[in-house]
Formats: sequence, C-alpha cells, structure tokens
Amino acid sequence: MAPSVLMVGTGEYTTGYVGGTASGSDKKVGVVGLTLFDLRRRGKVGKLSMVGVSGSKFPGIRDHLNKNISQVYNGLDTSFDSYPADNQTDPDAYKAAIDALEPGSAITIFTPDPTHFPIALYAIQRKIHVLITKPATQLLADHLTLLEEARKHGVFVFIEHHKRFDPAYADARAKAQNLGDFNYFYSYMSQPKSQLETFKAWAGKDSDISYYLNSHHIDINESMVPDYTPVKVTASASKGTAVELGCVPETEDTITLLVDWRHKADSSKNATGVYTASWTAPQKAGVHSNQYFHYMGSKGEVRINQAKRGYDVTGDESGLSWLNPFYMRYAPDDEGNFAGQTGYGYISFEKFIDAVTAVNEGRVTLDQLDARPLPTLKNTIATTAILQAGRVSLDEKRSVEIASENGQWALK
Repeated sequence: MAPSVLMVGTGEYTTGYVGGTASGSDKKVGVVGLTLFDLRRRGKVGKLSMVGVSGSKFPGIRDHLNKNISQVYNGLDTSFDSYPADNQTDPDAYKAAIDALEPGSAITIFTPDPTHFPIALYAIQRKIHVLITKPATQLLADHLTLLEEARKHGVFVFIEHHKRFDPAYADARAKAQNLGDFNYFYSYMSQPKSQLETFKAWAGKDSDISYYLNSHHIDINESMVPDYTPVKVTASASKGTAVELGCVPETEDTITLLVDWRHKADSSKNATGVYTASWTAPQKAGVHSNQYFHYMGSKGEVRINQAKRGYDVTGDESGLSWLNPFYMRYAPDDEGNFAGQTGYGYISFEKFIDAVTAVNEGRVTLDQLDARPLPTLKNTIATTAILQAGRVSLDEKRSVEIASENGQWALK
C-alpha cells in the first residue's frame, strides 16, 4: 500500500510560494510538492497533507499550485489536507498533522534548521518514516538521538542530500574509489544575495550558510571516503554584506571550514578538506547555485564544476543564465505531463518513498539500507559533526576536535 505523506513546511522548497507570490529563484513551483503530486499520479504515494505555522497562507498556496502546476501539467492533482485551519496560527500544528497519520506513513521536513530535531523526533516516536532536508540536525547529540530512536521504533530516516544523486557526483564517488588514498578535497557553493531576502526570518539568527550549503559537499566528501573520519575542524568567516542588507549583526557572509581527516585503520594517513559556502554572491551571476569541487587521491584526482553545464539561455531582460534541468526539469513532456522524473532532485524523494514502501512490506531492513550509498542517519553522522564543530569554532574562536570510536561520537 502506498504510504501517506505529510509535507512539513510550506515555503520555497515545498511550494515555490514566498511572500505571497512565486519564488524569484529557480524553484518557482517548488520541489517537494510537485514531486509528491507526481508520485501520487504514478501510484507511489497515497494521501497527501501539508502543515505550516500560519493557515492563512493556504488559500494563496492552493491558487499558486493550481495556476503553476495543475494548469501547466495536464490538470495534475494538487489537492492536499492542510494544518492548521486557514484562520489559525499554530507553531505546534505539526503535532496534530502527524497524529492524523497511520504508522508507516511518512513526512518530509523543510523547515528552519532548529526545528528539524523536535519535528523528526515526534514523528519517529509515532512510527512515522522521516525525510529531513539538510542539515539533519544542528547538534551532533540530536543526530545520534534520532538514530537511536529510529532504530527503536523501526522507521527509516533519510537526509535529503540530493547531490548524491547528481549523476556526475555519483559517478565521481565511484571513480574516487580507484584513485588511491584520500589526500585533499576543496569545494565551493554559493547563492546570490537575494536568498538573504528569502531566508531573512532565520538567516544568522537560527542557522548559518555553512549548515545550509556546505552540508552538500561535506556529505559528498564523507560518502567518497568511508575509510576516513574527521578529527579536527577550524572555521573562518567573513562579514559585512549580509548585515548591510538588513540581517542581524552576527550573520556571516561566507564560511570556510578546514577539516583534518584521518584513516580509520592507519593513523599515519591524513587528509585535508576545505569547504566554502556563501550567500552573498552577485545577483546577476547567471546561475542560482555556484557549485564545484576538487578531489585528490594518491593516484589521481577529480574536478567537477556543476554551475555551468554547457547549457545557457540569454534574454533581453534576464541577461545570460546557466541553467540546471538535471536537478529539476520543469518543462512538460510531449503529452503535457510533468517530465522531471529523471532529475536528481526528484530521484532523491523517489528513493526515500521506495525505501519506505520496502520497509513497510518487509522487503528490506534498516541495516540493509545503511549498507547502500544512501544518506541515512547512520551514513551522515560525520557531516553533522563537522557542521556543528564549525559553528563552535566560529563562536569560540578555536579549533574543535571530533572524537569517534566504536560508534561513539563527541566534540572536544
């Protein structure tokens, strides 16, 4: 039986609806909602629902989805149950929405970072499978608690690290296994200053750009080097631009993490990772997300630049843009249906839903899912440890050590 799915969070990533209109980013009709509506059309998910804090947004969201999805993709059904009521505001509405689900159902969490842990924990303890946008949690201890609770209640928790399903990144991960010992990794990811307007409610207050963007490439690096573990993090940041744009004084523009990695079985083998993220890139950069990395092993190297993919469009008004239909392809097919099933943004959700169904039907175990190259809770511990260590390093102006032994993790 196809699982029911609750979408927690009604913002840009879920609906593409921001500030009473379609988002100005490349996610004008969102990702989560559109993907799940299509998965329902294909029979892979059942009943859909959505929950936010303010019910007053739902009439506008429904009109937006009808106009930009139903009327574009052959009348694709965009119906969903919503919480709270249209005339109510309730920060805890997610509890009633989760309580309405049957065990074995699933939720997606696309909400501000500090809310990931309490929402996920509430669902897990009610035997609901969970997909969490990255970062899984802001604190290593919370990540480990979710892992323990998920095992206790027999549910699958998946972190939406969609870059694992980018075909170039996935192929690079496989190629890296034949390039000798891990030696060096450098990554850069940025988004334009306009994102600070989208995220103004939490930017710099509740989370930072490292949690939001560095999480992509740290996870990719972690997945490429299963024989290595991070042991020390030193962070540096620049400030000024975001503050001038109205963000709180503590908001960093660009954050760089310097991470020491060590081979788990041979402590004489060390490696260096450098991860940089910024949300103050130029407004007219021509690309929404600049993203590239360089991996070097003892027997070879890999370089990927996913910002300019050999596809650009130039308009009189818009100027030059480098587009990425490999993530979400929004153009309809020749029959007028949504045709983005091969996008790695879509595939990420489909992998989760297929795993949930397999767990519910007893065809796969949680241990078997952990053994696959999937971004499960167990397979993303190092990423959360690095991200929190980076935050501590910035706040306390020191390097932070990461201890991991026999499945026990701690920051020092």
